[in-house]
Order: sequence, then C-alpha cells, then structure tokens
Amino acid sequence: MEDRKTDSYRVLLEGGEGEYVEKKSRFIATLRKCGSEEEAVAFVEEMKKKYWDARHNCHAFIIGSRGELTRCSDDGEPSGTAGRPMLEVLMGAELRDAAVVVTRYFGGVLLGTGGLVRAYTQAVKEGLKNSKVGRMRYGHLVRITTDYVWIGKILYLLGNLKLEPLSSDYGERIVLKLEVPAQKLEHLRREVAESTNGQAEFVKEKDIYFIDKEELED
Repeated sequence: MEDRKTDSYRVLLEGGEGEYVEKKSRFIATLRKCGSEEEAVAFVEEMKKKYWDARHNCHAFIIGSRGELTRCSDDGEPSGTAGRPMLEVLMGAELRDAAVVVTRYFGGVLLGTGGLVRAYTQAVKEGLKNSKVGRMRYGHLVRITTDYVWIGKILYLLGNLKLEPLSSDYGERIVLKLEVPAQKLEHLRREVAESTNGQAEFVKEKDIYFIDKEELED
C-alpha cells in the first residue's frame, strides 16, 4: 500500500438499527457494512423495498479506507437536512465501508430544517449504539520461520508485544504467521533476531489492514 497516512479507521462488524421519534414522526436508521458502491446502492434499494410505505428513505455511505467515495441523498426532504447530516455522523465516527438508511414515517407535524437535521442525526447515532464496531489497523502480514529450540522465546516475546499468531505450522521447522501493526514491525524484527541469535527467518509478506482485537467495541 503506497499511502500509509491512514493508520487506522473504524468499520461495522455487525450493522444495527435504531429509532428516534420527533413530534410523532418515526426515524428508523439501519446500518450495514458495504465494501463497494454497488453493495451500498443495493442495500439502499433493499431498504426502500422493505419500507415501501414510508414517506422518505434517506441514505448516506462512505467507501474506502480513506473515505475516497461518499454519497448521500435527502430523498425528497429539504436539501441538506437529511443525507448530509447522516454522512457527517459516519465521518465523525471515523467509519469506512459503511452505509446507513434512515426511514421516516411522517407524523403529521412539520419539523423545520433544524428539527429535521437533529432527527436524522440522532437516528443514525441510535443505530450506531446498536451496531458492533471494530478498528482496522494498518500493518503487515509477517512470517517467522524458526527451529524448535527458539520457539519458546519467540512466543514469549510475542506475548509481551500482545501479538498472537494467525497460524502455526509445526513441520521440520516451525512457521508462524501473524498480523503486526506498522509501529511494532521493526521492534519485533530486532527482538526476534536477538532472541534467536539471528537464526530465525523473518519475512514481511505484504502490507494489510486488519481488525485490532484489543479495540473491539460493542
């Protein structure tokens, strides 16, 4: 990955729903993880079919690790009162690859522009409260190959760095694969070399984004 500026961002591990009521109007927010514009558009259409009898189905989504693609729609509400405020909640939460649809059932009372902005904003926040969110970290997939004599020391230092192997292959030699945050890479490389007298093979296979298990959120 050439652009390393995005060290981390948040994603929906499980989408959720939330509801906000303002002067008898119901605002139902549905959030879902979407990895592409096509997925997001399909999700919006799905919600429109599900809530076909609603007055409005406004949406917003943000795609890409740097938020390269953003879209929002007021779906008939006054311009700037629905889609944009919804998108700003996603951006403020540092979410990426996320889409939200807020369905409005009109309660018979006009809310005004300020009331609409507040209602659509709050609906998305309620949906987020009921979603499971995780943080994606920029880092590297690393392969460590070692003789059996060194494995105890390697596992000990991995524990100290709060790193856990993704896989362990115990053959003629032991091969460990693990996800390493970018800021820990060189420190880990030095520690492995020192603890094995340079006998272990340390290879950075590729750059990745991975879920930080230490920062899982409900």
